Amino acid sequence: MNNRIRLSLSFLLILVIIGICGLSWYKANSPRQLTINFSAVVGQQPLVYNQINYPNPGGPGLFKIRDFQFYISNIRLLSEQGDYIATNSYHLARFDNEKTIYTIQFNNIPNRSYRAIEFAIGVDEKANGTIISQGDLDPNNRMAWSWDVGYKFILFEGGLQHGDTLYPLVYHVGFNENYRKLSYPVQGELQASVDFKVDIMKLFNGQANLNMAELSSIKFDRNDTRFLADNYEKMIIAVKQQPAK
Repeated sequence: MNNRIRLSLSFLLILVIIGICGLSWYKANSPRQLTINFSAVVGQQPLVYNQINYPNPGGPGLFKIRDFQFYISNIRLLSEQGDYIATNSYHLARFDNEKTIYTIQFNNIPNRSYRAIEFAIGVDEKANGTIISQGDLDPNNRMAWSWDVGYKFILFEGGLQHGDTLYPLVYHVGFNENYRKLSYPVQGELQASVDFKVDIMKLFNGQANLNMAELSSIKFDRNDTRFLADNYEKMIIAVKQQPAK
């Protein structure tokens, strides 16, 4: 083998090594995608709308769910290398679809080692005090209070069957003090999909059990909305992370 061939092969080998190293660097540093899934259940039962399936957590009767939605806001990923903070991060979680799952998709997330996912139930005080639309915030939708600037953080409507009577259930929560920040540690490397379970029953049977027969409506009472907010602080449960396929 003459020197020219040796030089050509050496040069080709160097190019291959550079290409492999470059590809590895690109994979290690290229932006990532993240999907966050919230699936709704009611205790040990699946969420089914408009069916009287669920026991009153604090008293007699069974209840049904006609509508359930809430705001998830200010999603961020915490890292020692710098946090990723989602922009316009106001998401109206709804579950009136076939799979009763609400999904949020993020693109172009910096490829870092993250230690926790943070978000809140509700709308922060600054955004809650303006009529400027951001994300899913819309002062004209049914999540906005009609009597003041601001939003309902969580909306639950349904009915309680007690004896021969079906009583309407209306629980709307949305004072600034009902805003709840949540944090979930990342187990190992952040994966492409992170799953959470939303247990609607915990809205009523957390730190305090609500008897729907005695308190069928909560809207403007700060004491009542406070205990509901303390309950829904435990409503979202981390399930698992799914690796990229």
